[in-house]
Order: sequence, then structure tokens, then C-alpha cells
Amino acid sequence: MTHIYNDPDTFKSDVLTGFAAAHPRYVERVPEASGFVRAGGPLAGKVSLVIGGGSGHYPSYNGVVGPGFADGAVLGDIFASPSAEQVYRIARAAHGGAGVVLAFGNYAGDRLNFGAAAERLRAEGVDVRVVWVTDDVASAPPDAGEDRRGIAGTFTVYKMAGAAAEAGSDLDEVERLMRHANASTYSFGVAFDGCTLPGASDALFHVKAGQVDFGLGIHGEPGISTTDWIPAAELADQLADQVLAERPTSADGRAAVLLNGLGATKYEELYVLWSEVEPRLRAAGVDLVEPEVGELVTSLDMAGCSLTVTWLDDELAPLWRAPADTPAYRRGQATAGSVFTERAVSADATAKEAQETAGPASRRDAKVALELIATLAATVEEHKERLGEIDAVAGDGDHGIGMSRGSRAATEAAEVAVAAGGGVRSVLGAAGAAFGDRAGGTSGILWGMLLDTVGESLGNQDPVTLGGLAEAVRAGATRVQTFGRAELGDKTMLDALCPFADALEQGAEAALPLTKAWQAAAEACTRAAEATAPMVPKVGRARPLAERSVGTPDPGAISLALIVTAIGAQLDQTCQTTLEESS
Repeated sequence: MTHIYNDPDTFKSDVLTGFAAAHPRYVERVPEASGFVRAGGPLAGKVSLVIGGGSGHYPSYNGVVGPGFADGAVLGDIFASPSAEQVYRIARAAHGGAGVVLAFGNYAGDRLNFGAAAERLRAEGVDVRVVWVTDDVASAPPDAGEDRRGIAGTFTVYKMAGAAAEAGSDLDEVERLMRHANASTYSFGVAFDGCTLPGASDALFHVKAGQVDFGLGIHGEPGISTTDWIPAAELADQLADQVLAERPTSADGRAAVLLNGLGATKYEELYVLWSEVEPRLRAAGVDLVEPEVGELVTSLDMAGCSLTVTWLDDELAPLWRAPADTPAYRRGQATAGSVFTERAVSADATAKEAQETAGPASRRDAKVALELIATLAATVEEHKERLGEIDAVAGDGDHGIGMSRGSRAATEAAEVAVAAGGGVRSVLGAAGAAFGDRAGGTSGILWGMLLDTVGESLGNQDPVTLGGLAEAVRAGATRVQTFGRAELGDKTMLDALCPFADALEQGAEAALPLTKAWQAAAEACTRAAEATAPMVPKVGRARPLAERSVGTPDPGAISLALIVTAIGAQLDQTCQTTLEESS
């Protein structure tokens, strides 16, 4: 249970405010952004390492900003990827002219949002490299290592990349060393009980009393196998055997080793376990290089721990031993500016675009668009808990929460756009940007993209017609599929969105009234969403626990079906009201 908070919706923002106030020697807030750069700003000529992900994992991310480690950190809401907009703003503020490495654990939402931010930065002339960490051996077999999640091994990989950048390595070299460190890193974890989000009445999942759950994820994803309680000696065997099983043939024995607590398993218990792990590793020929025991990558109040081994060589060992000075982690005597001495001027990442003047027909229809966005938000709020429960079966349980944040922000942004005289494009574009920025995660960027693309297609001048709307929805579905790289049958939102687009096009071809065509498309969407239940997920956070998902529909598909059904009812009501007023 998280006991200290004001409003669960502002928990992350309150954490950032308190952290900045506590550590002004190390960090400074980036204006209008969800994160930090090093105090004093970026160093001219130095490669900047920007790390990030969902909050709830302290000291990961913001706790390790400082000399010898990260140059910036961007945080999403609890267990949700930061939005592409937030990643962009932090990276721009951290850029010192020598390029930026964006780094994160391998999760679908992070890959989408960091990837979109990288594209935007490159378009502005910033050289950006994107590296994700894949250390969790429980989440995929060795021959699919690129699909593995990033857990506590992110710490060692970030540390070595930060040390390389601090020593003066150029962008190519920092990226190469970081990928080398990632390929040398293996982690395995165990949970004794789940974690509880601020304001929630129960944990995302529970481990039965007297049992342990192996293969946990750091976002509350349940493990892959369960056994009865075992003593520390046997637990040490399990952890060590898993990470040593994939020891590279080239490894000479040197290794950076972390025994990481996940939040509720405290130091005394960790030291008991280390007393069993350490001799096992030495007996297996591991040369322990400055091992770490403590809380390095947590998961709120999850009870559990993980063991990480990063195999070292003549390149990586000096980077692991190198000094660092951050709020949560210190080693040796790290000095800011020992190689780079001049500060760079941070770029303004908050410039606003001029708004196109909308035509009268589009301004009229924009008011209807606002009503429909408000309906979207009300529908999500009504079903928020159910969506979270569906998502928790094989994911992290935050789909309802993220959709709620995004849809409320979208409504507020749409209201502002309508009040400013915006047309459909302006209103949906503002709503999409706010949705993506506030929701974060996979749902945030995909829904933001969908709303923005539909608005872009409909424009700011002409009235909305069924034919135009069908084309706009198809354009949105195509962009979501292209960007998200999902296919039909992968058990995603796309499995409901494409049938919806198909049916809407059919309604337009049959010259049905808009409300009738939308209702038919919503029914097709609902059938398709329900039909995802027997599917096996092939992408996203549910993939590592694919079998648990079978029998439960995809939460993204279900939320889409609920939303388009409610919008259909609102459209019908709006049309009826318009007819009555004109009669």
C-alpha cells in the first residue's frame, strides 16, 4: 500500500516537485516537462545520455542523474511510458551539441514514444541513437533475446554508457559500448507479493501466502512460475542458476553483480540472500567486481528481488568502476566538468505553432467533435476499473488509468480549441496531442496519433461527411498500424480498429445515414474486440505471459469498442436534437 499521497492523479508530479527541491545540487526541472537535466544544464561537446520510463521505480531514472551517469531523465506516470512530447522536451534540454542517446527498458510503449521523439529530434538536426535494454531472461528464450524486457540490468547498462560519455567518447562509441553492455547483461527475479498503485485498494496482483512467483516484471506483471516458499539458500540457487545458464563462452569471469530489492524486501533480507548468492557465484568462477546490494530498480512496494550479472571485459570493467555522483548512487570522486567544462545553451522545446483559421462549417462540426471527445472521456471513466482488471491478467493493469488521464486531458484541450474558434482539425489535433502527452504508454501515443490523423484528414474548412469520416478513420488505422508495427491477429487495439474502419467504409459505399453507418461499424468493432479473447498476444507487455492472456480479450480493443459504441449513441442524440431544432 502507498500510504503518502495527496491525489493519485498528481502523484508523479508531486514526486518530481519534491525531488527537485531535495536535490538542487544534482538536477533542475525542465520547464513544462516531466523530468530533469543535470544542474547547470548540458555540457558543450559531451554526448548526452537521457534515460526514462514510467515512474514508480526509484532510484531508476531521476535518482541517477549526475556526473558519471545520466544527463537527463524523463518520467511517465506510474508504470506508463513518458509521452513522445515529454521525451522530446527533456532530450532537447539535455543536448550539448554532440548528440543524444535515448535509453530505456524494452517495453512497447517506451519504444513507440522514445522512437517518435527521436524522429522529431532528427528532423531538427539532432543526432540521436536509441538503445533499449533486454536483460530479463524470464521474458523470452535466448534465441529471442531482442524481445526480452528490461529490468534491473538497466542500471548497469546505463552506468557504463554514462561513464563512457563522461570520459569523452563520441556518440558512435557510446552507443556501441551501451549495446555491448546490454548484450552482456542477464537478470532474473522473484516476487513474494504484488505492488499497489497510489489510491488503489488492492495490489495489481497477489502471490498466495506461502508461495513465491518467479520471473516477475517490474511493472507488476506476474511471474511465469510459482512454487512453495523456499529458504534463502534454495532461492539463491534458483536465481544464480538462471543468470549463469547463459554465461557467454567469451566471459573471463569478471562480472558486475546486482542483488536488487523491489521495494518491500529490505536490506536485511537482501543481505541474508547475498550471504548465499555470493559463495555460489564464486564457486561458479565469477570474479565479483564491486557488487551492489540494495534498491536500484524498484517497483513501488512490491515484495521481491532480482539478481543481475553483467559480464565484464577490458572495455566494460573500467566503465563499471568509474566514478559517479548522483542523488541515489555514488562511487569514487566524480567531478562534473573534468573533461567538458563549458555549458551549452538549451534549446526551447515549447514553441507554439500558428493556428489555421477555420471555416464556419468546420467550426460548427468542431463543437460536435468536442461532445464526442467528452463522451469518450465519460465512457473511459465509467469502465476504468474493468479495463484495468482486464489489463492486469497478463499486463500491468494500468490501461484504464492511462486512458482516463489521456481522455480527460483531451477533453480539456478540445474545449480550449473550440473556444479559440478552431475547426475539426484543430480540435482533434489538440485533443490528440493532449491525450498522448498525458496518457503516456502505448495507448497514449496510439490514441493521440489516431485522433490527430482523423483531424488532419477532415481538415479545418469543409463539413464532415460520412465519406470523409470513413477516409479519415482508415487513415488513422493505417498510421497506427504502420507506426505500432502490429498486424491483425497480434491481439491489439488494431484487431478492433480495422474492422471498425472496414464497416464504416461499407456504410459510406452503401450511402447509409452517418448514424446508421457508425452504429453498424461499432457493432463490428465490438464483435472483433470480443473475438480477441482466444488470441495469443504477439506484441506488448502481455506477450511474455501470453498463455495467461488466452480467454481474456485485449484491453485496448475492448476500450475502443466501448468508446465507439458510446460515441454512436451520442451522435444519434445529437442528430435528433438538430432535427428537432430545425423543425
